Amino acid sequence: MVVLPVLFLLGSQFLCSRGNYVPTSIELLTQAALQLKEPLQCNKWDCNCAFQHQRGCCCAANQMFQLEESIYERMKHLWDGIISLKNKVQKLTEYTQISFKATMGPIPGNTSPCFGPFNTNVPIPYTNVSLNDANGYNPSLGIFTAPCAGVYVFSFTVYSYVGKDMLLYHKVQLMKNGAPLVGVWENNREDFEDNANQVVVLTLQRGDQVYTELVIGRRLCEYLQYNIFTGYMLYPNNDEYGY
Repeated sequence: MVVLPVLFLLGSQFLCSRGNYVPTSIELLTQAALQLKEPLQCNKWDCNCAFQHQRGCCCAANQMFQLEESIYERMKHLWDGIISLKNKVQKLTEYTQISFKATMGPIPGNTSPCFGPFNTNVPIPYTNVSLNDANGYNPSLGIFTAPCAGVYVFSFTVYSYVGKDMLLYHKVQLMKNGAPLVGVWENNREDFEDNANQVVVLTLQRGDQVYTELVIGRRLCEYLQYNIFTGYMLYPNNDEYGY
């Protein structure tokens, strides 16, 4: 049965590139098939039928059908994989730009040059927002809510200025879901002004909230615009999407 595969391969080449063969080649293939003496499982080999692209008329039809089904299943599986990959890429890139920057502004209804003191810890309202990609920061509450899981970087600057007869007395701490993480403070009469900075890297889940708060009894005075709160996502957490 060596001749039959050779004939089939030659015929396949002819079908794929018909223009490369002259009529004499067709005649040679037809004669070779008619002269074949070996018994065929499908009984008769009809070369004219095969060359006219009619399915089911040659001995390799079943194998060709199986090959078509196999290729179809593979292509379907590949297409499903492409769609799945597309969805994952969209989820990952949807929140690639998450960042904010806000500073304190005048407190509505507050005629004092100071913010505080209060009889409880109070979130600091950074109302002047210059950057808020993905709208994760809420200036009304002074709270950042993570739009998606990932690793984030936050920083805050605290500044306060008082006169000679006043106590420089402040403490600001960074909060995550109501729990304090880091803080800065000052408590002395030697300085008229003071500033401090903190930078922290946090792993957040979707919906986690981060903000700063002024500790009970403390105050920030004058030049409140020097108090700054910023944050951005360093990279997303792939575990949220299951891969």
